[in-house]
Amino acid sequence: MEDNIEIEISETNRGNEQIIINKKHKFNFSFQRKDKSKIYRCTEYKTLNKCKSLIILNDKKEVLKYESLHNHLEKEIDVSISVAKHKIKEEIKKNSIPMDIKPKHIFNAVSQEMRLICPEYSTIRSQIIRNINKQFPPNIKSFDDIPIESEYYKTKRNENFMIFKNTDLIIFQSPFQAYLFSNYHKNIFADGTFYAAPKFSYQLFITRTYVGEFNMFYTTSISILKNKKQSTYETLFKEIKKNPNKFRSNTLITTINFHCDFEQGISNVAKKVFPNINIKYCVWHYNRSLEKQKNILCYHEVKNNNDYNVNNWNYYENIERLTNNASESYNSYLNNIFPNKPLFYKLIYILKEEENLSYNDYQRRTKGN
Repeated sequence: MEDNIEIEISETNRGNEQIIINKKHKFNFSFQRKDKSKIYRCTEYKTLNKCKSLIILNDKKEVLKYESLHNHLEKEIDVSISVAKHKIKEEIKKNSIPMDIKPKHIFNAVSQEMRLICPEYSTIRSQIIRNINKQFPPNIKSFDDIPIESEYYKTKRNENFMIFKNTDLIIFQSPFQAYLFSNYHKNIFADGTFYAAPKFSYQLFITRTYVGEFNMFYTTSISILKNKKQSTYETLFKEIKKNPNKFRSNTLITTINFHCDFEQGISNVAKKVFPNINIKYCVWHYNRSLEKQKNILCYHEVKNNNDYNVNNWNYYENIERLTNNASESYNSYLNNIFPNKPLFYKLIYILKEEENLSYNDYQRRTKGN
């Protein structure tokens, strides 16, 4: 038996125990004997090489026997990848909040420990992300799977974040966001994004408001919608209108400018739910639609809509907000944060982080800092 055998514990991609010898060879678990000692065989045992090398360890991972009969080249690079993956996986398990784990940061910590033999980040990045995702709660695959209660439904200030759920939507609005909605409702900006919505849903729908004294836009609600039925939008708007009333003594009675694209279901419901509302369609969306449809669209608009709703497109008396960029730019920002169709709990966690950033920003500006 060789002297100075260096042993490292690792595991296969399937999570089975693996032994690394002298940073050069990998041995997979074969079987356990009656005395509880374990036999590991070289990973080349089942290849064309049919390597007969093996190592036997007792239950304290002490070497009882090592037969070095390798008939193949040493695999230092392959071994280093396995060791790095295992060390990273163990580091991930130590973190109680998987959403806070940055793949590159954890790789850098492990690579400093391993030094020159550590593989390139690009070769194991996908494996790191998979291991992080495994630490999340079981992923939600349908609206029926969404729980009524969850630790993820609390803000960082331990306040309720989820305010409503049925079979078609789930609404998130913190008390701070409800306060903004109730006190800064002259302009409401609404828009949906499909990219950042979970797989089981249709879209992520955002409402925002403008705080004039700070010249800032803030998010006032985030909802996950199963469809774009008018009844779904109606439930959504009624709930985000009702919830802020808990944080004010009077109801929404002043004139509201409701900025959105020209999806008819949204504007129809907004007129029904909010009193004294002015619908302000996004000029950019309208221009894009005209560009696509060109003369055909223009012809049908003129022929079939002699009572065309000019007021919704007339900005001569309201030149401040020609587009719905307040919501669309934020949706674009979210799309850059998330991968396409993110995991439900990761989405909620990041949205809470964003809510907390907005809260701190508002408090800081209120205090004049």
